[in-house]
Amino acid sequence: MSADAVPTLPVTRTCPYAPPAEHLRLREECPIAKVKLPNDTTVWVATSHKDIRAILSDPRFSSNRRHPNFPTLSYDRPPASNLKPMLLELDPPDHGPARRALLGEFTIQRINALGPRIQQIVDEHIDAMLAGPRPVDLVQALSLPVPSLVICELLGVPYTDHEFFQTHSAQVVNNKTPGDVKLQSVVELMTYLGKLVGAKAQNPTDDLLGRQIQKQLQETGSLDFEGMVSMAFLLLIAGHETTANMISLSTLVLLQHPEKLAAIKQDPSKTIGAVEELLRYFTIAESALGRVAKEDVEIGGVVIKAGEGIFALANTANRDPEVFENADELDLERGSRNHLAFGFGPHQCLGQNLARLELQIVIDTLFRRIPELRAAVPFEELSFKDSSTVYGMNEFPVTW
Repeated sequence: MSADAVPTLPVTRTCPYAPPAEHLRLREECPIAKVKLPNDTTVWVATSHKDIRAILSDPRFSSNRRHPNFPTLSYDRPPASNLKPMLLELDPPDHGPARRALLGEFTIQRINALGPRIQQIVDEHIDAMLAGPRPVDLVQALSLPVPSLVICELLGVPYTDHEFFQTHSAQVVNNKTPGDVKLQSVVELMTYLGKLVGAKAQNPTDDLLGRQIQKQLQETGSLDFEGMVSMAFLLLIAGHETTANMISLSTLVLLQHPEKLAAIKQDPSKTIGAVEELLRYFTIAESALGRVAKEDVEIGGVVIKAGEGIFALANTANRDPEVFENADELDLERGSRNHLAFGFGPHQCLGQNLARLELQIVIDTLFRRIPELRAAVPFEELSFKDSSTVYGMNEFPVTW
């Protein structure tokens, strides 16, 4: 592809259910291509399932977001930060031990043990919906508070402060937030979490943060305070932003496919597979998988030179016809878990089992308890998060 033919990467979906047409065209015509970003930098993008899996599992690609060439869709790169790198920014040899320290908190057994409490939280919020006025905004009534409350209880963060961290996390994931404002939101959140970590170090608590603090103190005799705050920051944001958006989008698409919804209402055992397909179909963190080459690397017949940035577009990979038959169709019985909605390789999402369980419980409970649920406004009037790192809905008025 010649220099004057380098396309600008679109970040807006013309259809909320499909990747931008330009992304798909790149996958068909030039699976490894150079593109311009909204901030006028040029990077590589990978768009095929095969190439992206190769990139995300190759240690020659760095996850270091502090690298000046690390790709970002932000219109304004935040000023340099001296905050400690988060888990998703670490490379070997630092990444492995940091991740292993957390793995025990996210085993299937431990996550499944949260099921009854998640069910209780969902029921309480649906109770409030049924008792309140109609229409109701599903985002504010259910989609956002359920995963926010779950992650707060898991971490040991007071839910009474949810407006504070939701406001600042929204600034962090919005690509149009000015860099200095984004950095300030990060600092505000880190300061808040620092006080929380300090308090838990003095008075141990039986929650994820409390257990991690005590484990580190017992094993090393000291606390990596900045590292613990950084971990809390990542889990707090990732734990509610992604799942909240998936709840709203999943509800919307199921309402628009009543025959598919009827099948899982009739047989809730199908919800587990339906969740996997919904994750693949939407791929809401569509371009969150950035890397920088640490040395020259050949991928898909193209050499990515040392220091060059590359985006792995999971949205196109999850619609790759070489991997998924009738890839653009929503098939709730597809039964495929080889999608890349949670990434791939060493940095694959730690909280994926929690996200799956939350989605399963919300979908089953919402449509069982409010079987007449429907959108309260025409589809054309719905508003979507076109400028966010995590795709979703701004609001979703529903009634019954």
